Amino acid sequence: MRLYANHGKSFIEDCERNQIAEKLRISFPSLTGTTPSPSEVHSWQNSLRALALVFSRAGMGSQGVMLEFQLPTSSKRIDCLLCGYGIDRVPTAVVIELKQWEKCEESAGDNEVATFLGGRVRDVLHPSAQVARYASYLRDNHEACHSDAQPVRVVGCSYLHNYFASPDDVLLADKFATVMSAAPVFAADDVEEFVSFLATHVGHGDGIEVMSRLEENRYRPSKKLMDHVAGVIQNKPEYTLLDEQQVAFDAVISAARRGVHNRQKQVIVIKGGPGTGKSVLAINLVASLLANHDSTHYVTGSKAFTETLRKVIGQRGRELFTYTNGYVSAEADSVDVLVTDEAHRIRDVSSNRFTPATKRSGMKQVEELIRAARVCVFLVDDHQVVRPDELGSVAYIREYAQKHQCVIQEFELEAQFRCNGSDKFVRWINGMLEIDDESPFQWTGNDAFDFQIFSTPESLEQAIRTKIHTGASGRLVAGFCWPWSNPNSDGTLTHDVSIGNFSRPWNARSDKGRLAKGVPKSSLWAYDPNGMNQVGCVYTAQGFEFDYAGVIFGDDLRFEEGHWVADKTRSYDSTVKKSKEAYRQFVKNTYRVLLSRGIKGCYVCFLHPETEQWFRSHVLGMEAPQVDTTSEAA
Repeated sequence: MRLYANHGKSFIEDCERNQIAEKLRISFPSLTGTTPSPSEVHSWQNSLRALALVFSRAGMGSQGVMLEFQLPTSSKRIDCLLCGYGIDRVPTAVVIELKQWEKCEESAGDNEVATFLGGRVRDVLHPSAQVARYASYLRDNHEACHSDAQPVRVVGCSYLHNYFASPDDVLLADKFATVMSAAPVFAADDVEEFVSFLATHVGHGDGIEVMSRLEENRYRPSKKLMDHVAGVIQNKPEYTLLDEQQVAFDAVISAARRGVHNRQKQVIVIKGGPGTGKSVLAINLVASLLANHDSTHYVTGSKAFTETLRKVIGQRGRELFTYTNGYVSAEADSVDVLVTDEAHRIRDVSSNRFTPATKRSGMKQVEELIRAARVCVFLVDDHQVVRPDELGSVAYIREYAQKHQCVIQEFELEAQFRCNGSDKFVRWINGMLEIDDESPFQWTGNDAFDFQIFSTPESLEQAIRTKIHTGASGRLVAGFCWPWSNPNSDGTLTHDVSIGNFSRPWNARSDKGRLAKGVPKSSLWAYDPNGMNQVGCVYTAQGFEFDYAGVIFGDDLRFEEGHWVADKTRSYDSTVKKSKEAYRQFVKNTYRVLLSRGIKGCYVCFLHPETEQWFRSHVLGMEAPQVDTTSEAA
């Protein structure tokens, strides 16, 4: 979809007559369901007038111009797509990103600069990095760019018509040299260079036919892209399947063949507790299906987990790793297979109170997923639901699969790959928290799995850091018992998690401002080594595993006088606190998730003495308080 499409000559005339912004404003509701803000209309007036002057100077009268072109299966829009033929007679589309910036500052990020936006200075993608991603997305995901006899070539550039760059400008820093060579940035005094760039790439033939192909062809990932992502995953030796994982894997592959070729919808539900290899199975499925050139998406409700996978896979292929709320407008059966990991995090609907009526599907989120694919795979753990708006239980998914007359299969994973294979430890945690009808029993230890209780958060942190120094992975996590501040104006984090002399920040809040050097984004907290300098909450840690998990067990859940008490006054999780009868279960599930993140060990510090004693009394040889010598070293 796009807001405007016409010959270059007509576009230039619309700008000269001051009509272009009004035409976009009128078309805007049909694309977005809302009216554009005054600032967006003002931006069109300024930026497009400046662009029209360049087009006129470059002689772009017969080229095809599309404005606000929406990327397929995405809410992102390309400012301008200029279509024509290159000097080599190859059909070409130039993706143009327009900016009204006047200056920018240095950012600690590899691909970011800082500029004033939305009322404050923010870290944003360098214009070349942003437009290079848009161009790559089109190349990899639009049939016109990879399936036709003469594919449309896609190149990118950005035009900052108000920006006068100095020789040592941050915008031109050496770290951006590679991306700027692929997608150049043109400032206010680079008009002649911009004109030459456009003439070379699209100045040699009528562009309307090229533009029409981009409008009419459908979304489908290229075989090269699918091979690339499959190759990255298949080269990871840790993604090996065993026993019932392999059985479930084979069932999905068979269902995919039936669903894709017989057009019969298939739903496969795979249930498993923490550490049973659900994500390993999901990633293997994605790799194999892509290698077979079945269009496949890996879907989660977790931004942290999705962004980390995107980091591992690399920039190319990001769009195959998506979110559960990303299929509101997806066409029916537009994807062969959707593999939804952590399906327990599925919400009721994808919209919120700010979503305009025209952008609502009228369907449950699980129905949107089922509609979008011929085969839907859901990997779920009913006891990892930690918020009242998370509904994706096995029964819930089954209900809607039956409603849509899908063929349903169900599998259960039982083998334990986390906690060093100790299924007993997971059952012990369930028993101690009185989850899943498991009764408390005594932990007699496991030589392969290291469980320890520490008397102070300082000693807990020191123990985890010691393990990291030996080459292991580890993180500190905690219950949501402290406020969670936005980053400070200088990008540093407030030390919200304060316990006596111990104080550490939470991981950075998502999209709440620029971050100082060395502070990872929340979505990369589990991946970046500097994540050990912050404490992770359940929403950041869920879905990840570390060699050693250090858990600060807060006093929002306490064992008192023989039973568990969930105390809302000790919680800062405003969403969970709104729940009534289910509040205690959500908090229990939260600590179950945190305590089961470790592969080799789980270290815990309890803030409530009676809760600590409850756990000590169920560990062989740990009935008395442990003498902790590491706290002195800390």
